[in-house]
Amino acid sequence: MFYVKWGFIIAFWLLIASFFHYTLPQVDIARVTDTYEKRIDPGENRLFWAQADAGSDPNAISRDVFFIQTRRADGTVMVYRNEDTGWGWPPYFKFDTSNLQAEAADAKSTAAAPQYVAIRHYGWRNEFFSIFPNAISVWPVDGPEASKPLPWLNALILLFIAAIFYGIWVRWRRFRQARIDPKLEEMQDSWEATEDSIAEKRNRFRRWWAAKRRGY
Repeated sequence: MFYVKWGFIIAFWLLIASFFHYTLPQVDIARVTDTYEKRIDPGENRLFWAQADAGSDPNAISRDVFFIQTRRADGTVMVYRNEDTGWGWPPYFKFDTSNLQAEAADAKSTAAAPQYVAIRHYGWRNEFFSIFPNAISVWPVDGPEASKPLPWLNALILLFIAAIFYGIWVRWRRFRQARIDPKLEEMQDSWEATEDSIAEKRNRFRRWWAAKRRGY
């Protein structure tokens, strides 16, 4: 029971951490090498694709998706998708996919004459399941060693979520102390009283049986 309890707790917090790691914005320093558009038919990885662009048919089975190919400052290759989030989740309210694609295309450069940009995005890259992070914004930086902006938005979101969890925990603790604990104590007292009554009746029976045997 002990291991099941702690296994459940660890799995719960790993799920929460994965959720925030996927949805909170991150910034990469990279060089845009190419931009393109591709027809996508979401399948088993549908969960990791955003909705259709604002104004498009939200029920369409397949759609065209913009992509941004880059080489990051550490030399690795990263491909970002460029989709609207609209009014859905995550709540980035992104409606400027076409504009962002134009900005990324204008920032293309070669290894001989590199021009680096900062790309704010959310999501994961997984080659096996064809999952791509979604680019949110792009802006030029001085070079591959440019400092990333402080993640103040992430800190505010995490503080807000922590405040919500703390508020729920405090209210649950007060509710438990006011309603549940007294009932549990009452049930325990009733059970102990029942046990005492049963023990008393058992002792009476033993005394009666012992007296009856001595009478013979």
